Amino acid sequence: MTKADKTRKTDLDAILAAHGRDGSRLVQILRDVQDIEGWIPPATVAAVATGLGLEIGAVESTLEFYSFFYRTPRGRHVILFSDNITDRMAGNQAIFDHMARRFGVARGEVSADGRVSLDFTSCTGMCDQGPAILVNGMAIPAMTLRKADRICDLIRSDVPLAEWPQDLFVVEHNIRRADMLLGSDFVPGSALKAAIALGRDAWLAEVKRSNLRGRGGAGFTTGVKWEAAKKAPGDERFIVCNADEGEPGTFKDRVLMQFYPERVFEGMVLAGWATGARLGLVYLRGEYLYLRAPLEEKLAEMRAGRLLGTSVCGVAGFDFDIEIHMGAGAYICGEETALIESLEGKAGRPRIRPPFPVTCGYKNKPTVVNNVETLCKVTEIALQGGAAYEGYGTKQSTGTKILSVSGDVERPGIYEYPFGVRVNQVLEDAGARNTRAVQISGAAGTCLGPREFGRRIAFEDVPTAGSFMVFGERRDMFEVARNFAHFFEHESCGFCTPCRVGTTIQAKLMDKIASGHGTQYEMSELTHLREVMKAGAHCGLGQTAGSAIADTIGKFREDYEKRLARKDFEPSFDLDAALARARAVTGREDADSHMLDHA
Repeated sequence: MTKADKTRKTDLDAILAAHGRDGSRLVQILRDVQDIEGWIPPATVAAVATGLGLEIGAVESTLEFYSFFYRTPRGRHVILFSDNITDRMAGNQAIFDHMARRFGVARGEVSADGRVSLDFTSCTGMCDQGPAILVNGMAIPAMTLRKADRICDLIRSDVPLAEWPQDLFVVEHNIRRADMLLGSDFVPGSALKAAIALGRDAWLAEVKRSNLRGRGGAGFTTGVKWEAAKKAPGDERFIVCNADEGEPGTFKDRVLMQFYPERVFEGMVLAGWATGARLGLVYLRGEYLYLRAPLEEKLAEMRAGRLLGTSVCGVAGFDFDIEIHMGAGAYICGEETALIESLEGKAGRPRIRPPFPVTCGYKNKPTVVNNVETLCKVTEIALQGGAAYEGYGTKQSTGTKILSVSGDVERPGIYEYPFGVRVNQVLEDAGARNTRAVQISGAAGTCLGPREFGRRIAFEDVPTAGSFMVFGERRDMFEVARNFAHFFEHESCGFCTPCRVGTTIQAKLMDKIASGHGTQYEMSELTHLREVMKAGAHCGLGQTAGSAIADTIGKFREDYEKRLARKDFEPSFDLDAALARARAVTGREDADSHMLDHA
């Protein structure tokens, strides 16, 4: 064994020991293992399997599932360009091409000197300040050609990433409108002390009274979810914070985690007080790696202040702590059961329900999964009371909603409104002009045309997880929908046939139309395919993967039809061209060697 091999083995043993040789922590272990060499060689995969007592196939399954795990060497600097539609609108492709020319690499390649790899990734949660990139997990927003040249020069000069100028990494919060949550002064511990004074049962009753609904998109009533977990059999329960904010155009959870972490964490402790849980898990998306260190510092600060740990706030028997788990690049892990699978070290494929997580979740124990914004909201209820909170917003949608506004607006950023705000009010506040369309709730959401801008943001009208993407009068809505189609093709977990095959066919049909070879046949197929996926897909990803296409066909059909060929149908596969090699080998070019109609 070489010296390098011994060092590698020592590092691996240390990582496995640090994680207690617990196979349920496989995703975290693989992240740490990859940091050793920048990729995960086959020998390392086998060593991890042996060290954890797992079948090698189990390790391979997890490794293959996540886009941030690498099976081949990468450059010392892995640069990933965010490829959300708003990044494209801001010119990410031109900057990518510029850096690729400077380094002499193509997409997915490693430069000859091993310094850099360039590639695209899905939305990085900085749509208000794009184009954005990640360099070894560190976020750099507001890219320009000049900034790209600075980065190229730093890499060429072998300046360590930790020594790069800090102005490159400044990510703004861009809070444009603050209300009940963002505009209040919060004293850490104040909400927790108020809830403790009420007692566990009375505190849960206040949450139910508020009619708070989950802010992750589904809108399930928070108090009902907590009560179900509390009443589930067994002594062990878990609180999970879903910070896997992967929906294109959504970045409000990133702002909350970065600038309001004490409210997120205190909300988790409040959930623990209501349900009897003793451990909270934050599932932080892989694209937000740069937030982990400051979040760990905040957790340490809360432990020192007795807001976490043993006997929280001095209450005997009230023990609650929080761990951070990192994702590894998988949009589907925003779905709560897929997230739980990932927390357990497996590929993040959605579970069959029932049973639901509140009775059988993480490690088959009762588990509450709440969105980042939802957990912040419960601190408001503790301080104001459920009745006061219920009086804000609308009857079915109480409180405020934070919107992530991006695209063709003068003031992109974070806007907090009472539920019931009209779409045109948001557009006016953000400085939108001559808006053609608004995509609400991301790629899986709803596309609104100008006649619908009087509708309200609320569960009873236009529900949203928070994304609010604005498209001006010159935007091509076909290209917007095509970007979403490729996003879903890339992010499908492959578990069920309707989604695995359907998203691929959908993307190929959109590409065929884009190339000028589409006809009314493809238009009909897109509509039919959407219905098949909606009815047959296993989870929400497949069920909504065709929504944007259906909406844009219905409201912006002219953007599709201007690309259509005049023929009724044109095959995607050119059989005659495919036989060209065979003709060359046989030396034939006569009419009978071609697949043509000679009648």
